[in-house]
Amino acid sequence: MRIAALEGPSFAGKTSTLAALGPLLHPLRVISYACYVDEIASNDVPPARARGAAEQLAAFELFMEIEADRVADLRCRGDGADLLLLDRSVDTLLAHAYALDRLYAYGVHDAARSLLPQREHLCPDRTFYLDAGPEVLQRRRRRSGGPFDDFLLDPVFVGHFRDYFTLKGSPISAWVSIVHAEQEQSIVADRIVRMLAQEGEEVAWGSESSDRREPGPAIS
Repeated sequence: MRIAALEGPSFAGKTSTLAALGPLLHPLRVISYACYVDEIASNDVPPARARGAAEQLAAFELFMEIEADRVADLRCRGDGADLLLLDRSVDTLLAHAYALDRLYAYGVHDAARSLLPQREHLCPDRTFYLDAGPEVLQRRRRRSGGPFDDFLLDPVFVGHFRDYFTLKGSPISAWVSIVHAEQEQSIVADRIVRMLAQEGEEVAWGSESSDRREPGPAIS
């Protein structure tokens, strides 16, 4: 089973692209997991802009509990699956810490990364970073209506968040591809499917723009 993750800033279209991918990947047997925050009551979601290192590490630990639930669930129903799709992976947690470190010098990224070997987590073979400009993200945010922490769309924060995924050797994922995501999500999904085009009984992995290294175990 291969593991693919969708990453990117808020309103890049990860959730809707994930929904669009399912029918396009038939007849593969696909398991998917929603974004971490979808598994938490809205009042319990940690603040995007942590007030210090301790608060950010506590948020990391909370999200890693959800990651452990993903691992446990996959062990129960993963047999026979061809592809696992993640709406965000542990790389999101590290990228968030990385961005806050660049902004506020919290020093959390290295501490969080050092905890990973002690926490079970899923290791993507392939990550698709959905890339969209600030104007597009803000337009989609206005369209969405509901409550949202606009810090997550701060261009400086988003820039540092993106940098994490483009730094060679930084992501946990074995292979990161930057995917232009300003079109409709159906078009983005179709582009990703072409990258995941089947060849015989295996999934072939191509890319638009990528950094690749040998994949590790699916669960660490």
